[in-house]
Amino acid sequence: MTPALAQLRERYLRAQLAGDRREAVRLLLEDGLGSGAQIDELQVHVIRAAQDEIGRLWQLNRVSIAQEHMATAISHLSLAALFERATPKPPLDERVLLACVEGELHELPARMVADALELEGFDVRYLGANVPTRDLVAAVQDERPDLIGLSVTMSFNLPALRTAVARVREVSDRPMFIGGHATRWSPGLARELDVTQVGDAELVATARRLVGVEP
Repeated sequence: MTPALAQLRERYLRAQLAGDRREAVRLLLEDGLGSGAQIDELQVHVIRAAQDEIGRLWQLNRVSIAQEHMATAISHLSLAALFERATPKPPLDERVLLACVEGELHELPARMVADALELEGFDVRYLGANVPTRDLVAAVQDERPDLIGLSVTMSFNLPALRTAVARVREVSDRPMFIGGHATRWSPGLARELDVTQVGDAELVATARRLVGVEP
């Protein structure tokens, strides 16, 4: 992360904690994009990094649940503002279906994945938070995606992830990937489920590889 992005992250974080939605978006558009930063840099090094800090502060009991929710709502608004101004790459003719597993209410990481892949040219079907497993399976059958991604942030939702992977496997043989904080805390999980684990840095390259698209 460059010093300029680190400074922008701190200012964005202050706007989040103050509940100042307009200032948060202004910082990204004027001081971020207006100064030459790329949209993916702002997504990862400002919004995602600030949101991680909000989570850390919550764990330390230095912000309330209400403040955490307010900050997250601002990040959703900010992502939408950036997405609206982005120019997607040419279509790849590859469909991706993304969802948070049943019970998982933290959807910001999955939304960032959806935005990133759509801007790379993927045809994205994003189902959002807390998708019941039966509805996830139905969506896979209806949408017939080339790639399926599942997100889980809280470790107590890992059983739901295991169930979702097993049920999806019954109706689709397409490649699957998983992501979210809980997957990082579970060494060997991807091998156990026979799926691919992804993080921010390798997301696009991994998605392209899984569907057989050249870099």
